[in-house]
Amino acid sequence: MKKTLLPEIYHTAIQASIEASAVILPIYENDIHAEIKSDGSPVTKADLAASEVIAAMLEPTGIPILGEELDKQPFSLRETWTENWCVDPLDGTKMFLMKNDEFSINIAHIVNGKSVFGIIASPIQQEIIVGGPSFGAHIFSFSDAHSEENWQHLHPISTINNPLIVTCSRSFSEEQELKLKTLVDLKNHSMNYLAKGSALKFFDLARGSADIYPRFAPTMEWDIAAGQAILEALGGTVVDAYTSEALRYNKESLYNPHFIARTNAML
Repeated sequence: MKKTLLPEIYHTAIQASIEASAVILPIYENDIHAEIKSDGSPVTKADLAASEVIAAMLEPTGIPILGEELDKQPFSLRETWTENWCVDPLDGTKMFLMKNDEFSINIAHIVNGKSVFGIIASPIQQEIIVGGPSFGAHIFSFSDAHSEENWQHLHPISTINNPLIVTCSRSFSEEQELKLKTLVDLKNHSMNYLAKGSALKFFDLARGSADIYPRFAPTMEWDIAAGQAILEALGGTVVDAYTSEALRYNKESLYNPHFIARTNAML
């Protein structure tokens, strides 16, 4: 039997991200209409269609699914889970509506509150990054998804960019920049900013084309869980901005604390 880098359930999740992309792109290429959810965030039929595809493919794994567009189980039930999938079927819906190509599909495997494996797929670039501390990190095209021999194996980042590259959301403000400089000693670095929507920022961190990603605005578990597993596979961290504790998942509140993600070279 051919030895593979990843367990079969992860290949199933990778295929789910590809099939979700296939339903998202035709919607993206036409007029897009959004509804506003109770939390004030937009949702489109692409979010819902991708969620349905991913859930249908992951349910046979027998692992519970916590997803942005799925009904949320009460914490009294979730706290009994030893593992779960954490899914954002279309991360960056606002970017999707702007048609700037900066959206992704995020799937993470959570075990006892820790993100142990993550998948971030870019439907536009037809590219996927995967990783976890026990598996390393890899980038590949959709067409090579099940040809592991063609995957690009990534290595921990050993050098910092000069100027330092801060990847951030498109809403990153001067106030947030000041907060970053207060929390992280950056006085010896000149800085450039790379603004980008969605979890695509983790492609830049993993490749070393960005060094640090601060977030001082609300995010949900499914926004970050996959990226954390990938970055930790490369020796980096995603930690609470104020306590320096690694982010945890399947919490009672599904909001993340403000956080700072860094490559290995920034530690």
